[in-house]
Amino acid sequence: MDRTAFFAALRGSALFPHGFEQPQVDGITRLLDVWEEGYRGPVDELGYDLATSFHETAATMQPIEERGARSYFDKYEPGTKLGKVLGNTHPGDGYRFKGAGDVQNTGRRNARFASERLNAVFGLGVDLEAHPEMRLDPTISAHSLFLGNREGWWTGKKLDDYLDHVDETDSEDLREWTRARYVVNGTDKAAKIAGYALVFEGALKAAGYAEGAEEARPAAAAQTVLKKGAKGEAVRTLQEALGAAGFKVAIDGDFGARTDAAVRAFQKARGLDVDGRVGPYTWAALADV
Repeated sequence: MDRTAFFAALRGSALFPHGFEQPQVDGITRLLDVWEEGYRGPVDELGYDLATSFHETAATMQPIEERGARSYFDKYEPGTKLGKVLGNTHPGDGYRFKGAGDVQNTGRRNARFASERLNAVFGLGVDLEAHPEMRLDPTISAHSLFLGNREGWWTGKKLDDYLDHVDETDSEDLREWTRARYVVNGTDKAAKIAGYALVFEGALKAAGYAEGAEEARPAAAAQTVLKKGAKGEAVRTLQEALGAAGFKVAIDGDFGARTDAAVRAFQKARGLDVDGRVGPYTWAALADV
């Protein structure tokens, strides 16, 4: 994708009518970097994720905390209706786990779940429950936006429930994006955010992103970084690929000692860094089997 063309298409748009401030450029660049390294996917998905960040960060494109006086967050305290939904269990959790990030990750339960998924999929080794301030880390925040929206962390609804990834009329795209707001926050500002997505998608297309938009998305496993301790379908895919390459392991979705040994043996055989970490180079080598 031609990023110069992308920013040129955004400059002077309804979202950035007077151009960019440097933090906006840095924030958008950060999001594109994380997306290209760990995700890829249809243009309508990325357009909506960028629109979500634009809305949730008050157009700064930088991770921010939910605003309000400390007393405002009493509504999230343990024992309250919202506090129970958010899994807040300790006095002060309402303020400690107030919304934070490119998409507002709120509550102890969401912090715990985000940690589990980010560690399983990307091996980040984070504990956002113990260190909720890390939800503002630029890279962690970007992953939470993309993976959270894709997997349905926030409301149980995920983007694939609403987006068909087909290049259609603007009116149809707007209809899908409007409904996609259920992924994060019901109908709140749904039409407005859909309009933002249309602008971002237009810039992505102008930059050449649309050339690959209708290709099948890479398998979820090939978008992940795995290491010992990971569990899930991506690990099963890894184990199947290792088996096809002649390195037999149990297909159980558990990256334990035997899978680690098989990965290291495969890496050594292919002349890769032998670190047990399954990243882009190891995935690429497995795909060539």
